[in-house]
Amino acid sequence: MFKSIKNKYKISLLTKRLKKEKQTFDIHDFTFSKKNVLIIDEIIPEFNKDSGSRRLTEIIKLLLKNNVSVFLVADLKQYKYKSDYLKKFIDLGVNVYQPSVDSRGKLVTKERFIQFIAPKITIAWLHRPMIFNKFHTLIKVANPNVRLVFDMVDFHYVRLLREYELSGNQALKIEAEKFLKIELENCKLADTVIAISKTDKQLLKQHFNASEKVVLISNIHQHVDKNSDFTGFENRKDILFVGSFRHDPNNDAVKYLKQNIMPLVWQTLPEVKVNIVGSYITEDIKALASNRFNLLGFVDNINVTLNSAKLFVAPLRFGAGIKGKIGQSLEHSLPLVTTDVGAEGFDFENQQEIMIANSAEEIAHKIVALYTNKALWDAASDSCQGILKPFSLATTEAQILQIVNP
Repeated sequence: MFKSIKNKYKISLLTKRLKKEKQTFDIHDFTFSKKNVLIIDEIIPEFNKDSGSRRLTEIIKLLLKNNVSVFLVADLKQYKYKSDYLKKFIDLGVNVYQPSVDSRGKLVTKERFIQFIAPKITIAWLHRPMIFNKFHTLIKVANPNVRLVFDMVDFHYVRLLREYELSGNQALKIEAEKFLKIELENCKLADTVIAISKTDKQLLKQHFNASEKVVLISNIHQHVDKNSDFTGFENRKDILFVGSFRHDPNNDAVKYLKQNIMPLVWQTLPEVKVNIVGSYITEDIKALASNRFNLLGFVDNINVTLNSAKLFVAPLRFGAGIKGKIGQSLEHSLPLVTTDVGAEGFDFENQQEIMIANSAEEIAHKIVALYTNKALWDAASDSCQGILKPFSLATTEAQILQIVNP
């Protein structure tokens, strides 16, 4: 009850501030087209911090490129509706919801905003399972003709089940079963279901047999052509890991790297340092820092770091979907060592034996081999462009247009 009173008080303060600042809602301030897509996510996409946000941002750009009006809503509490990324999307031409008041001075919540624009919305693109679960009814009541898209981002059930199988934590098994129920119900209600990888699509088929509904839209990666500025083997050093620490698989991977893998690597290469890049570093990750294990935190321009590292390492032991960090490494022709889980959705072809391993001993062995062998490193680097071909902008654009123009 106290929490409810506190929330009402915060909403009251927000409403007073919006009135004072004359932040008034006017539907004519928004741009509608023949095709209008409403996108809802948990946050305003932080495209330089996590893979899911980066992917969604590229999808938004492709929709805009094809003259589709985009309306973006984040499932944030009204009084917490702040983001450094709001202006970036507005500058792109996106219609971004922000709290305002109507002509009577009443707060226009995100739910009311959705109701206002719904009659003109063609597609509601609901990003992640809990977002679909929360908003699909509101949208359909406001406009029964809206086509619902359930963007899974990754198969949450699979990710949680794999974590349970690794840890034995029964709570994770219960959580996995909960998500399976939600995800399957979402699939039934959606007009289109988006899987992020062939593996996720195949695993979903074991539980959901309407495969004609399921479309594959993966991460988007454009290979950066090697030129005279490309840093060669001899002028690179150290090992790199990139990943947001809001994501449990990344927390586990970094602990595994520090505690199980690097002690084996340091027996042969004691001078090698590991650089960990990622936002929202937790206290238990901070405790891993040492003079050979650097926590760089969030890095705004990751390209410089990618172009100076000798090797990318992603020892992911659980997860699902396509891993954006793998694609980022491949974009920059940076050889990597990852696991079967990390490589999921990518076809490494003849580099499978060079860049993929699953035990701490195998991973350490392949790190040492790539770090010290120029011929091996060069061949792995040259293979990156081919591995990325299925993830080009052109491929993704064609898949998006199939959804927008069924």
